Amino acid sequence: MLSVALARALRDAGLHWTPARGDSFVIPGREMDDDVFVLSDMTIEVHRFPTGPVIGFNGTTEWALDAVEQSDTLWIPAEHQLRELLGDAFAGLAPTGNGYRVTLRVDGATSGYEGADPAEAYARALLDLLTSRRAA
Repeated sequence: MLSVALARALRDAGLHWTPARGDSFVIPGREMDDDVFVLSDMTIEVHRFPTGPVIGFNGTTEWALDAVEQSDTLWIPAEHQLRELLGDAFAGLAPTGNGYRVTLRVDGATSGYEGADPAEAYARALLDLLTSRRAA
């Protein structure tokens, strides 16, 4: 699973989240950074209001937290989601001695990004892709 710091960097680089069942997220800044939540049809659902999406915690009457605005959460993309977000730029994933390396091919140029696990390598590649698109 990605670190909160890397997930935050992706968000800050422009990665948009449309919450869906199975997505993981944290609620940073409330001493809950280490608590990972997963959207589910039964316990944690997205409620859509004119003011924006709210993530509701159903069946959690013992909690002081009943709902939180999406803007107060931080999406932790899964490995398969990161790979999909790379789109046509994704050229490959290979193990290295210390982890994994993702290769991207953009406009004929090839670049590599390493991480301790595939998700981290995908995230580093996506971060560079998002950053370079914003700079262009």
